[in-house]
Parts: sequence; structure tokens; C-alpha cells
Amino acid sequence: MAGKFELYTDKGGHWRFNLKASNGQVVASSEGYNSKAAAQNGIESVKKNAPDAEVVEVTS
Repeated sequence: MAGKFELYTDKGGHWRFNLKASNGQVVASSEGYNSKAAAQNGIESVKKNAPDAEVVEVTS
């Protein structure tokens, strides 16, 4: 089974999403959005812009 996006409203009424791995572990969480459509656009942005994202190690 592939990972999945879970779309929900938080206690403050904002829309958010979690990206979960196939084992159910949350691997990414979104910011709060004012509308469901905005959260869905965030999901589409992740799908579109991150499939081949570079991994960069940041040191202090």
C-alpha cells in the first residue's frame, strides 16, 4: 500500500493534512489553512513539487 494524505480540520477550525507512510506513521504535517480548497492545493503542491526533491544536509 502506498502512503496517503489525510485531510482534516483542527480544533481551531483550520484545515490541515498529514502525509502518512504505508505503515501509518506521519512523515509530514501541513500548516493550518483557512479553507479546504487551500489545503487541497497544498496537497497538490507537495505531490507536484516534491517527487524528486533533493536531500540537503544542513549543519550548524
